[in-house]
Amino acid sequence: MLEKKVTWLELFYDLLFVAAVSKATHVLLHVEHGGMSLEQLAKFLLIFIPIWWAWVGQSVYNNRFGKDSTKDRIFMIVQLFFVLIMTASLNIDFDSNYIPFLIGYIGLRALMVIQYMITTTQEKHHRQETARFFGRYFWLGIVISCCSLFFDSWIRYFVLYAGIAVDIIVPLIGRRNLVKTPIHTAHLLERFALFTLILLGESVISMLSVLQSDQFTPSSILFAAMAFVLIIAIWWQYFENVEKHVDKEKQTAGQTIMYGHLFIYFSLSMIAASIQLLFLEQLSYLFILSFTFISVLIYFVAVMVVFHRYRYHNFKPRFKVMIGLILTLIVLFAFDWLVMVSPHIVLAELMVFFIVFAKVTT
Repeated sequence: MLEKKVTWLELFYDLLFVAAVSKATHVLLHVEHGGMSLEQLAKFLLIFIPIWWAWVGQSVYNNRFGKDSTKDRIFMIVQLFFVLIMTASLNIDFDSNYIPFLIGYIGLRALMVIQYMITTTQEKHHRQETARFFGRYFWLGIVISCCSLFFDSWIRYFVLYAGIAVDIIVPLIGRRNLVKTPIHTAHLLERFALFTLILLGESVISMLSVLQSDQFTPSSILFAAMAFVLIIAIWWQYFENVEKHVDKEKQTAGQTIMYGHLFIYFSLSMIAASIQLLFLEQLSYLFILSFTFISVLIYFVAVMVVFHRYRYHNFKPRFKVMIGLILTLIVLFAFDWLVMVSPHIVLAELMVFFIVFAKVTT
């Protein structure tokens, strides 16, 4: 398979999603009565999933069919306008900006489907079948989501996300045929890794917020230093694997990368929020402890699942090592649950965990 490089326009496309990801993460920072309501956590997911899927849709199209032609560039530039509309509408008070959000999201998805329809006339054999499959069935999700305009209250959101769910399921249904038109693994891994950097940037922002909230006291400097080491350990583990330990020539439908990174991304957002919320101590101890450890566990499992499929056999960690790391997390959580420790101790534990995680998997 010919080498495929990330284009400058793709990098610019990612840049506009930075603000969208930041807005989604900030939903987790709205603290009420020492905890987060289920509604707040649900809003975080309901905002995050369309952002992820909108970005994935265009990234996967570019991976299979994009040629950085004038036509492709024009489509992406118009899509960027809809990204701006969608991002500007993101708010914890979702109802007030529902129409702009729907226009932004549907505009992005519709333009991408039109690209597939045009591609159908330009490709042959399996590539044509793949483009036709997406161009035909992605319309289902778009139409269902548009029907949400005819409803009010919770029914509106049920219909909207029913359409998004159909959209997300379509590639899974057609997986057997999509394997015949495999993704460019190296390019797709690079695209998702670049978006991972955006999410790590949210953790850096949280670290800066810690320093600014306490005016550079020894306590805040120590906490920020440990958070910095934790972020570096995450970066080291993830990118060392992407760069050296995975088979970039492997030909698949790429769905492990696509869907696995949803869990990597929202867990990184949760970790970023945890860093700030731990230090501020505005949440009840048991809640923030549970929230932080669950975030780390989701990230750990998602990363291991994504890389396991593509990792060279001789680089695959032993099963007992992975079980040992999970048990370590459980033991640390149980200890902190029974013995109330300071936020600095919790962060120090997670910092050491990620250092060990990076060591044994790279």
